[in-house]
Amino acid sequence: MAQKKAHEVDRWLARPEPEYPIVLIYGPDRGLVSERSRRFAQGTGLPLDDPFTVVRLEAGEVEQQPGRLSDEVRTVPMFSDRRLIWVKSAANQKALVADVAALIKEPPTDCIVLIEGGDLRKGAGLRSTVEGGKNAMALPCYADDGRGIDAVIDEALEKAGLRIALDARQALKANLGGDRLATRGELEKLALYCTGQSEISAEDVRLLIGDVAGLSTDEAVDAVITGQFRDFDSTFKRFLSAGNPPFLILSATLRQIHALQIMRRAMDANGQPASSAVASARPPVFFSRRKIVETALTRWNATSLQNAADRLQAAILRTRQKPALAEPIARQALIALAVEGARGRR
Repeated sequence: MAQKKAHEVDRWLARPEPEYPIVLIYGPDRGLVSERSRRFAQGTGLPLDDPFTVVRLEAGEVEQQPGRLSDEVRTVPMFSDRRLIWVKSAANQKALVADVAALIKEPPTDCIVLIEGGDLRKGAGLRSTVEGGKNAMALPCYADDGRGIDAVIDEALEKAGLRIALDARQALKANLGGDRLATRGELEKLALYCTGQSEISAEDVRLLIGDVAGLSTDEAVDAVITGQFRDFDSTFKRFLSAGNPPFLILSATLRQIHALQIMRRAMDANGQPASSAVASARPPVFFSRRKIVETALTRWNATSLQNAADRLQAAILRTRQKPALAEPIARQALIALAVEGARGRR
């Protein structure tokens, strides 16, 4: 059976075996699935921006057009010696499973098939088909354990030229690990906040990731994500008048945007309504905020959420570079997002 255990996946991706032209990367940690899929795709050496060489398909397209995957795989490469067919949002679509089974029987010789799947339980059709194939490899992605989180922390902070104190690392690890994308988002935010420092302290971690900051900023964050820009402005002023730094609202909003990205991916991948995505969110959304988060998910799509995250990260960096202008920088960025949220309503 061609499959790897969770702790063996990174080692295999470092040196993938060419006798497996069909690769399934799946698991509950959607961020890690996405990260490893991109890593595998980059490792093929093919130009990922060339639509003739790298063909991206949604599993829904394959389901609606039975045989589509097989047809793409059998197409002769025109501008390279190989092609990559990258299928996203795979679950247990019948047409997809049938196409994969056919390809396992007659494996492609000049094409690589990468399938990016969700949380496929043992015995699920797609997972069983790949695991039972001689020419296919199944790679699971589960939430990071302590060692995995340490590795991600070290990689992110080394890139930023930062060290982290032991007590800060322990506090940080206690709040990370559920989703690789969310973990990297928190680490990027921490690195931005600590720009210019040599070492990250436990106090830095508490300010950015601790629950105390989240509780005090919920009202402002909710106004931003639901497009209530007038309510946001009054809340923002009250928050600052209490002596709180504007950075905390930027940080809390970025954390909420990352959470929305995870839920939005679940909606897009599985065709879930917002209510189901919120109900299954981990960590769970507090009951009193569920309607607010559901509303936000109907107003923000994957692209607008990514744009919002980019805007917030840029604003965080500017507040560190120009602390005297932190208040107007934060207000301008957050008001712009609130206006975007209001547009989503229309």
